[in-house]
Amino acid sequence: MESAEIRRRWLSFFEERGHTVVPSASLIADDPTLLLVPAGMVPFKPYFLGEVKPPFTRASSVQKCVRTPDIEEVGKTTRHGTFFQMCGNFSFGDYFKEGAIKLAWELLTTPVEHGGYGLEPEKLWITVYLEDDEAERIWRDVVGVPAERIQRLGKKDNYWSMGVPGPCGPCSEINYDRGPDFGVEGGPAVNDERYVEIWNLVFMQYERGEGSGKDDFPILGELPSKNIDTGLGLERLAMILQGVQNMYETDTLKVVIDKATELTGVDYGKAHDSDVSLRVVADHMRTSVMLIGDGVTPGNEGRGYVLRRIMRRAVRNMRLLGATGPVVQDLVDTVINTMGEQYPELVTDRKRIETVALAEEAAFLKALKGGTNILDTAVTETKAAGGTVLAGEKAFLLHDTWGFPIDLTLEMAAEQGLSVDEDGFRRLMKEQRDRAKADAKAKKTGHADMTAYREIADSNGATQFVGYTNTEGETTVVGLLVNGVPSPAASEGDEVEVVLDRTPFYAEGGGQIADQGRIKLHSGAVIEVRDVQQPVPGVSVHKGSVQVGEVTVGATAYAAIDVKRRRAIARAHSATHLTHQALRDALGPTAAQAGSENQPGRFRFDFGSPNAVPGQVLTDVEQKINEVLSRELEVHAEVMPINEAKRQGAIAEFGEKYGEQVRVVTIGDFSKELCGGTHVGNTAQLGLVKLLGESSIGSGVRRIEALVGVDAYNFLAREHTVVAQLQELVKGRPEELPEKISSMLGKLKDAEKEIEKFRAEKVLQAAAGLVDSARDIRGVALVTGQVPDGTGADDLRKLVLDVRGRISSDRPAVVALFTTVNGKPLTVIATNEAARERGLKAGELVRTAAKTLGGGGGGKPDVAQGGGQNPEAVGEAIAAVERLVVETA
Repeated sequence: MESAEIRRRWLSFFEERGHTVVPSASLIADDPTLLLVPAGMVPFKPYFLGEVKPPFTRASSVQKCVRTPDIEEVGKTTRHGTFFQMCGNFSFGDYFKEGAIKLAWELLTTPVEHGGYGLEPEKLWITVYLEDDEAERIWRDVVGVPAERIQRLGKKDNYWSMGVPGPCGPCSEINYDRGPDFGVEGGPAVNDERYVEIWNLVFMQYERGEGSGKDDFPILGELPSKNIDTGLGLERLAMILQGVQNMYETDTLKVVIDKATELTGVDYGKAHDSDVSLRVVADHMRTSVMLIGDGVTPGNEGRGYVLRRIMRRAVRNMRLLGATGPVVQDLVDTVINTMGEQYPELVTDRKRIETVALAEEAAFLKALKGGTNILDTAVTETKAAGGTVLAGEKAFLLHDTWGFPIDLTLEMAAEQGLSVDEDGFRRLMKEQRDRAKADAKAKKTGHADMTAYREIADSNGATQFVGYTNTEGETTVVGLLVNGVPSPAASEGDEVEVVLDRTPFYAEGGGQIADQGRIKLHSGAVIEVRDVQQPVPGVSVHKGSVQVGEVTVGATAYAAIDVKRRRAIARAHSATHLTHQALRDALGPTAAQAGSENQPGRFRFDFGSPNAVPGQVLTDVEQKINEVLSRELEVHAEVMPINEAKRQGAIAEFGEKYGEQVRVVTIGDFSKELCGGTHVGNTAQLGLVKLLGESSIGSGVRRIEALVGVDAYNFLAREHTVVAQLQELVKGRPEELPEKISSMLGKLKDAEKEIEKFRAEKVLQAAAGLVDSARDIRGVALVTGQVPDGTGADDLRKLVLDVRGRISSDRPAVVALFTTVNGKPLTVIATNEAARERGLKAGELVRTAAKTLGGGGGGKPDVAQGGGQNPEAVGEAIAAVERLVVETA
């Protein structure tokens, strides 16, 4: 049975039994504590935590998941993988243990011809929690599983929680016996390789307290509403139903291995090392395609780094297998072809996915060359200092600057006899990730305890947003935090976070920054609002300070936003939609939105593109946008089912999480997007849009920055003034300026070349005199001296090499010259081959001189350069060089 059919049967089975089918959420987690979705229940987490009331009592999904903690083990074993699909069925206060157990058994054992998976009942073994008598009774007495195939395990294996205080409960696992070829008998308690877990049923019935580890926490009591969360690994079930030994041989991965084999000529199953590489390629390329499909782009932080790392591991392993040219195109196409039946959006977005993937491959192949040079230098310096361990800082630099995965650095360092300070590297990586997570979380929560927001949400429900139609209105203070701590009141000068029952303030989201304004209490107190966030879904938290009076929970108030500022933001947001559509019209659907920020009078728009946008194309896009403004198109918003929005062709932003009902913003016949932001009523209200330019912000991602309305007019007015000034200077019409200025710059460049040539000739004239000044130090011709201040590094280097070349090659020679540039000393030292045979190396001589100058330097044995901070120490530096020549020669 193919994977696509397993997925179809799962969803069909539960839909027929009253479950709402919930489409897989994006792999981009809507949770500041997660980079990517690692489990099937993550999209349902707000329901289980009580943050949001579920819109259904029964649900089912097949969720895309990515886990990367054991990425180094991928390929080395047949059990580790980064991408997987988790089939889940969920109950929110509906059926509980008996219902979940009976549904699972029915689906697994119903014959294939009747819509089930057709597993033999006698091959299924059950584990239950040590103290869960109820679950064992249901399996034994209701379902009919023999007692000898039911095993009890402890808290570590058969008890579930989120790792934090909240819902928890025992779980029961269904395991499949693969037979004696996979090990000894005795059930899953004895051999989990033979008795492989395929389905885990979690019975959420208790509340846990603080604790550490998987089994060290207290149970506080029963939950008022018991829930069910189950997960079946689609790949594991496919392995069984397809009769293969591991997940890499299932239909969706084996085809990728076959393609890699075709590209490299290396057969699978012939050798351990090549099998590992082939499995890495298959797993990582599938994961990469799924991540790019959900809007992740390669980068050096967060989820972008996860994608970059796995893509580069895949490309590197293809090279280890013998591939010499680009390979990503073929591998990506193979993944899309095999996964497209389950996820049609991959086929629709094929061009964009290919564009991002190919750009990353090209960037990595280029980085391999540059990064290898950096690594070679670091290895040389480490060995010269007598070390055997490459510093973690160097490994981190290679990762952060050149995108080297740590395992690539480990391998290349090992080839040169060095190990790597992995602990130091991982510490720096963790610090970087922690900073990113802390920044994201602090932006949302202001460092307050999330529990406080949840309690406000539980007591008062979601904040009613009235800002689409109103910019001010009556409201009530339903929650108050002072300096991050819940409080019944706040006084003048306090930093506060205020929750209202209804608000005209837009909370930051969807690329639009938050509104600002004032909340005036009827008591006379005033709060200046600087920011608005939604740390808990649906609850708007107004951050600001008390300007006058005392603020109390329960007080009535009047909230008013800064209308001028809002209108400027709305103009920017509408202009962003127009820019998006105009870019797609010009570049095709690959120019998909990858992020945006809408501020008063200006916006930035990020989009996918492997190359820079030509200037003429950008000009055409700008013209098209402004032509749309002149058409005075109406802008309107409508809420509709997401499937209807897709049917109408509405564009969705990658990485955004959408519900069943979505808001669609339509601009005449030009643009239609899913959007929760605020907009103008007519395109004529934008006035003018000026694109300032575009630039790269990462592999395959470009950014446009632009001005709107009065800000755009002011920019053009300044530009006009500058053009008028240039006209006066060059005595020409506006259209003549480029040619006249180009001509002037050409003449200036020619003059600079002549000056440079004259200066170089003058410097080199001193060469003969310097050769004559050579002193014999133990048979070594030593030339030292200080040339005129202001001599550049290039000229000094030419002079040193020229002097060295004038000395007979069979006579050991060291040339060490010094100068001062902008108040700082500079030195270049060169040695000939005869001197190097005597142990005199330019790099060591430069380090000695530079240390005396209060700086540093280095280079190759034949020529090196250094500098320092103290020009008064040049004489001492010359003496230090001479002493080292005496000691070495």
